[in-house]
Formats: sequence, structure tokens, C-alpha cells
Amino acid sequence: MKALVIAGTKSGCGKTTFSLGLMAALIRRGLKVAPFKVGPDFIDPGHHRRITGVTSCNLDGWMLSRDYNLDNFNRHAEGADVAVVEGVMGLYDGYDGRSEAGSTAQIAKWLGLPVLLVVDAKSMARSAAALLMGFERFDPGLEFAGTVFNNLGSHRHLQYLRDAIAETVSMPCLGGLVKNTGIAIPERHLGLVTAEDHALGEESINLLASLVEDNIDLDSLLDGLPEIKRPTAAGMPPPSRIEKDVRIAVARDNAFCFYYQDNLNWLRHQGAQLVYFSPVAGDSLPQDIDGIYLGGGYPELFAGQLEKNDGLRRAVREKSDDGMPIYGECGGFMYLCEALDDLNGKRYSMAGCFPFTASMFPRLKALGYREITLTRDTVIGNRGLTIRGHEFHYSELDRGNHQVDRVYRISDRQGLDKPPDGYLVKRTLGSYNHLHFGSQPESARHFVENCQTYRRQKGTRI
Repeated sequence: MKALVIAGTKSGCGKTTFSLGLMAALIRRGLKVAPFKVGPDFIDPGHHRRITGVTSCNLDGWMLSRDYNLDNFNRHAEGADVAVVEGVMGLYDGYDGRSEAGSTAQIAKWLGLPVLLVVDAKSMARSAAALLMGFERFDPGLEFAGTVFNNLGSHRHLQYLRDAIAETVSMPCLGGLVKNTGIAIPERHLGLVTAEDHALGEESINLLASLVEDNIDLDSLLDGLPEIKRPTAAGMPPPSRIEKDVRIAVARDNAFCFYYQDNLNWLRHQGAQLVYFSPVAGDSLPQDIDGIYLGGGYPELFAGQLEKNDGLRRAVREKSDDGMPIYGECGGFMYLCEALDDLNGKRYSMAGCFPFTASMFPRLKALGYREITLTRDTVIGNRGLTIRGHEFHYSELDRGNHQVDRVYRISDRQGLDKPPDGYLVKRTLGSYNHLHFGSQPESARHFVENCQTYRRQKGTRI
């Protein structure tokens, strides 16, 4: 198998568009592609899946251990001809300014993969050589497969850049893409528009593939990639031997689409059957369920449809009042609140499990890695358990004078304590944090066992 990491010099340099085009071009050649995404990203993996037909796996050097990342790579790349790992931010950007933790460079070194560096060449000439020299020499532990220039003004511009780096940089220039606004994926406040709302059609996929085929020396790229020996790591522990007759309802649609695939896999691994429903489409709760999982997404964009589905909102509130284990994060947490205010101040009624209002703002309210420690027993773990995750949102809570149990102690990437924002009402837990169960698999086990306990209690009441 061959594999590479697609990295950028910064965020917004075009690495996602190039990564999608490369995947499409490789598939056009009849190759089986295994896609990966570095960092706590939910949106890019959806586009990867649309291109490749394969679930894209998140890799993360801060939330997850080295062994966990290696094991994930091994399992998801099995049977592939080429593994394509899309990086996050700039190549060396990560958890903080002092270490490589959480960076694309860290993952590339852990996996032993060469890096193809995407450079935004807009308004750049000979300075590109200085930029590439810095990236090439910054970390001697990295190997570069080459560089690709993006946002070129013309093909003549590309030749100018080739001349500039010819005698100063070791990595080969494999081509470049002239600026083309017709292939850009639209953006909104949490990043690119999701695959659920902007599904790439066959025409767009073919255009991306042709763009890369016609402008990048793919033969040289593939020939230059070494055949890799798969790294070995500790595998996922064997499934629980206890048969768990547990059904967990998972909200999944345009409003609730931010899930780490690993979280769903861990719940299944612990014996749960996952059944999906769409609050936006007007679905009811699935029958005979023992728990509910509401992931993040864009409830603010579908607030009218969520409010209109009042039967579902009442059902969720009733299940919460009855003590069913319910876990909501970020957008799912907003849905569990009493109300949601959009940017125009219009208020929409939500499920009402928490007596809060979530209000949207035009500016970012929180962004960064988080480590949470449970201060009370909850549906995802007992007091003292530590889990890692990420926070990214444009809304904030109005808690009023309501007294609701706070059950998280949170540290951000500077190691500073932040105000607790994990809230618990009966067995309903909500927070803005997207937690990765791979950082603490005990969380998945605990949630499934809480659902099993609820099922037994429910049975004794019938």
C-alpha cells in the first residue's frame, strides 16, 4: 500500500479541495482509496465519504494516544491501494505554540508517511522559495513528497515559482492549480458547508478529478511514494461478553451530523444497537429505545422545522423526565434546552430538558481542545473520569437563575480551568463539548450500561 499526508502552510490554503480532487483522480484510475482527516473535524470527512464511498476516520495526536491513532489507521486502511490523510490547519499547527501535539506533522511522523505540501501562491513569487525552505528545514524528522501550488494567477505564474525553488528547495514541485472559483465548496460559520447540505454531484466530482489529473504530475507523485509497511499497534479490545439488549436512538440529519465515527463504533462495540431518526424530517422517536444520543451540527439553521416537530420535542422531554439516559453535545445540547434564539433574535421552542436558552452570535464564542473531568457520576462515566474533546460554537447559554447540576471540570489548551459547562438533569447530560470516546472508551461502556439499567427498570414498571 502507498500513503501520504496532504498538509497546508496555513488554514484556507486549499488543502481540502485538493485532497478531494486527488481522491477523485485516484479513484478514476481504479484505485481503492482510504480517506483520513487529522484533527477534530466533522465536515471534511463527510466530503471524503462522498468522493470515496468509504467512511473517513479522524486521527488526532492530542485527543487520542499514539497507539490508538496507529490502530485506527491500520484498521481503516486495510485493503486500500492508497491512503490519503488530509491535515488540519498549517502543517505544524496544533495544540499550542510549544509542541507538535495535535499537529499534522505529529501524525505524519507517527505513521511514517511523506507530506505533500499545498501552498497558497496568491500574490506570491520568489518568496515562495523562502517559505518552502522554512517548512522543509523546520523539522528534520519529516519527509516531503513534494509541493503543489494553489490559487495561481496563470500557468506562467507556476513556471515563475518553479524557477524560484529549483535550486533552493529539495522537495519537487508536482504542479499547481490556477484559481478557479467554480470548484470551491461554500463556507458558513462552522467551516465548509456539510456534505448533507452540499452533496458533491458527479459533475463536480469529475471536475475535481480532471483538475488534479490535468495539472498535477500524479505519476511522479505515486512513483515517489514508498511502499509502506503497516505500523503495528494495540488493537481494539475484544467486545464485551455480556449480551446487551440495548437500543440507542441517534439523531442524524442536516441539523445533527457532527459525530465522530469512533463514538458510534464504540457504542456498538459495547453491545448497543443504534437506530437513527431525523428531527428535521419530522420523525418520531424510534420504538423500544433505551437511550438517546444527539450530536452536534446546525440546529440554528433548522430551528423552525425542529420547533414544528412538537411531538418529538415532547417525547424527548418525557423520556428525560422518566430518567432515560440522554446525551447531547453542542448542537444536540442546544436542542435539549428550553429555547433557541437565532441571529435575528427570533425565539424557537426546543425540547426543554434544560431550562436554558441558547442564543446565536455572529462571532465565535469558543474554540479549542478541552479536557473534562467528571465531578459527579453521569451517564458517560463516574466522578473523576477524564475525557478529551473539542469545543467550537457561535452560541452561548442564558441560564437565568436556574440551578442545574454542573458536572464537568474543564481545562483548555493552556491548562487553565474554565467554567464548568456540563449539565445534568436526572440522566440527561448536555454540554458544548464534543467528546471523543476513543480518549476514554469507559465512557461508551458506561452509557450503554446506563441504558441497560434503564431498560431493566422500565421492564419492572410495565
